[in-house]
Amino acid sequence: QVQLVESGGGLVQAGGSLTLSCAASGRTLSRNAMGWFRQAPGKEREFVATISWSSDYRYYAYSVKGRFTISRDNAKNMVYLQMNSLKPEDTAVYYCAAAKGGLASSIGEDYFYWGQGTQVTVSS
Repeated sequence: QVQLVESGGGLVQAGGSLTLSCAASGRTLSRNAMGWFRQAPGKEREFVATISWSSDYRYYAYSVKGRFTISRDNAKNMVYLQMNSLKPEDTAVYYCAAAKGGLASSIGEDYFYWGQGTQVTVSS
């Protein structure tokens, strides 16, 4: 059974930075694309960033492009989300997810393993 555990969330002031980590256990996910999604209170879950299995392809939501960077370390079964220039509208629970295949995808239905989420709160 695959487990994804996010960490690194917290409270930060606007303009600040945080790095989220996602640790996978149970099986290697080196051939799976990985993604980050988020859900703010009262809103639908939304795509944030995705990375292909080889790290050759990375895609971002328009709202975070240029501020967030997704990366992975297949040897460690880890995925990261570096978040800079944080804004209050980035406040949400952030979820790490593993895709069924190796291609980067912004579609939630393409993911079959999800973490429990980590809270990110950005104060103004």
